[in-house]
Order: sequence, then C-alpha cells, then structure tokens
Amino acid sequence: MPPHALLEAATDLVHRVLRFEHPADRVVADFFRESRSLGSRERHTLTDTVFAVLRELPLLRHLARAGSGEQERRLVLLAWTGNAGFLRAALSESEVAWLERSRATPREALPEPLRHNLPEWFAERMQAQLGEEFWPWVEAIGRPAPLDLRVNVAKASRDEALARLRAGGIAAEATPYSPVGIRVEGKPSLNKLEIYTEGWIEVQDEGSQLLALLTGAKRGEMVVDFCAGAGGKTLALGAQMRNTGRLYAFDVSGHRLAALKPRLARSSLSNVYPVQIAHERDERIKRLGGKVDRVLVDAPCTGLGTLRRHPDLKWRQTPEALAALGELQRKILDAAARLLKPGGRLVYATCSPLREEDEQVADDFDAGTLGGSFTRLPALELLQRAQVSGSDRLVSGSDLRLWTHRHGSDGFYAAAWERRAS
Repeated sequence: MPPHALLEAATDLVHRVLRFEHPADRVVADFFRESRSLGSRERHTLTDTVFAVLRELPLLRHLARAGSGEQERRLVLLAWTGNAGFLRAALSESEVAWLERSRATPREALPEPLRHNLPEWFAERMQAQLGEEFWPWVEAIGRPAPLDLRVNVAKASRDEALARLRAGGIAAEATPYSPVGIRVEGKPSLNKLEIYTEGWIEVQDEGSQLLALLTGAKRGEMVVDFCAGAGGKTLALGAQMRNTGRLYAFDVSGHRLAALKPRLARSSLSNVYPVQIAHERDERIKRLGGKVDRVLVDAPCTGLGTLRRHPDLKWRQTPEALAALGELQRKILDAAARLLKPGGRLVYATCSPLREEDEQVADDFDAGTLGGSFTRLPALELLQRAQVSGSDRLVSGSDLRLWTHRHGSDGFYAAAWERRAS
C-alpha cells in the first residue's frame, strides 16, 4: 500500500478507536475485516500505532495542538511505529519540520498528567498506593507486553515445548516464575505452527498462569471456573487435572464461551463443561452447592492491570464503573463460596491494581456472614506447593500481588480460602 494510503488508513482507524464506543482490539479487528487488502506488516504497523496513541493520548493531543490539519492524522504522525522513511514519503516539508520539533520536546519538563498519561482519578489512587514506585510502574505499563505462552502439561513438558520452538527458529525462554510458562521474542504467527495447532501451547500471560496454579486443581476433582470468559484459565485448570474429574466453565456470555470451543479442541481436554449462566444466582449453580473441590473466581473488574495490552481501558473506565463493579464482585464471590465442600479451596482474583477491587473485597468477605466458614490461606505456601519460583517476591501479606514493574507480568491480585469442616 502506498505511504499516503496507509497513513489515511491509520488516521481512519484512530478516529474510530477514539470514539471509545467499543474495546480497541475489537475496533481494530473489525477494521481489518473491512480492509482485506492490508498485508501482515501493514496490519502490525496500524495496530502498534493505534495502541501507541492510546498509551500517551494526553501528551500526543498536547503536542498535536501546534500542528495543522486533522487531529487524528497528527496523532498518527506522532505515534507512528512503522518505517520512518516510509512515513516521510507521505508528508509535506512543513509536516516533517513540525514532527521533528514535536518529538524533540523535553518530556521531563512537562506537567505530571502529560508524563503519566493516566486519568487523574486513577493516577491519584496509584500514587497513593505505590508511592516511590509510581513512576517505575508508569514506565512499565507504557511498554507493549511480551508474548507469554503456557505449556499444556497434559500433552508435553516445558522443556519439550521449548525445544520445538527453538528448533523452529523462535527465540524462547522459560518465564521467571510459572513452571509451565514460556516467553517468546517478537510476534511469531503462532497459528501457523504445528506446536500450536497440536495444542502443546496456549497464549496466556504469566500472571494469569499463576492464578490457575494458586487454585491447585488436582486429578479427579470437581472444579469450577466461575467467570471463565474465553477460557484461558479453564484450559490451565483442565491440564492441571490431567484431563480427569469434572471442570465447569461458567460465564454469562455465550459469545465468550463460544471462543473457548476451538481452544478446547486443540487442547484435547474432555473434562471441561462450558455452561452459560444467567447470573450468579442461576439454578445450575445452586445445584452444585457444597459439592465442589475448587472454585476460581476471576471476577469482572476494571482490567486496569492489563494496560500494556489494553491501553484504551484507562479512558473507558470511571470511578462510577469502579463502584458498580465492587458491588458485583462481592455478589459473585458470595455465590461462588457456597459451592465449596468442607476442605475445598476458593480463589478470588482480578486483573486490577486497585485495592477497591482487591483487598477490600477479600476483607469484606472475611467480615461477612460466609467468612466465618472460611480460613484465609497464605498465598506463599500455595505457590510454593505449585513449584512457583521466587514465590516470596509475589506476595503481599497473605495474598498474591503482581505488579508489571516488579514482575514483568500483567497486574494481578488473588486471595485464597479453605472452607472449614462444619
């Protein structure tokens, strides 16, 4: 595609994304379905440029004010991640001069909101929570996430998977914490690799892998993934169970559960039972009351621990949405707890760094009516039993707490309980 045409496509795509009517990755996917003439390299350039705009939107809008023409075009120029010479061929001399001046602006002299590029309500909470670590965290979430894979231990060992990836010319190494994780360089086309189509590996952030390991599912047990979504942690739990027992994948979204089906087929797991539910009080849930060995609640949340992958979330979430989610999280946790048999384990998790969605929800459960029937478990011991390396670096108090700047994963929180014998 000629430089002018690709720049126009990028401008159109940024315009669509900045309406914030839908998640950015969905808007990008829809755009590519419409624009079938785009090649792989062009798609990568457009995707990376759009996400670069979202990561530094306040700063780029500030710099764009000095230019002329359509603002979305100026945002694209400032955030362009493709070939610089290719871009230059599409610009006028005045645009080139403006772009060079803008990029030379010393960022350390800018006001804080233009350096952290976060909504003020969110920045205030994180500064209070992180103190001196706030700016290292800002830097870490402003970088694209690496590509993490989970080895399907029902089919292969991590060493076997690493050997196959490397034999195929892919630079890969073991993740630092998860015993079943692999981190690869670049953006290989996984769906073209036999190791992927044969179900040896699945894409899953290392932090998400640790949530499944914390659940500790075993052979022959009855396990529930209460908010399964597209099933990444469901598949991890099923592999832990070595394809035995019974694993229910509950979710209110049939669309998300449908996305699990091809992944389930690749995994060759036959112990997984996807079930669409109406709400957390669905009768199909109640029928399992007091019968389940393990329940993982990866609760609906703001998702603000995943900003490396979904930078648009910081512009689509609000304090009002946060408050509403807190009420829902408490209801879901309460409903999920009722499924456990004595001695059963409950894990509550979010991909949020905010205490309102994490410790406060867990502490309220402890103080509630059901809390008296449960004992809070030390995450350190559970992680060590799961052979997680460096477990002592992954906990805060009794709970799992992952930070992007400390651990290189998405931001996750998890608390675990065991139901007491009645």
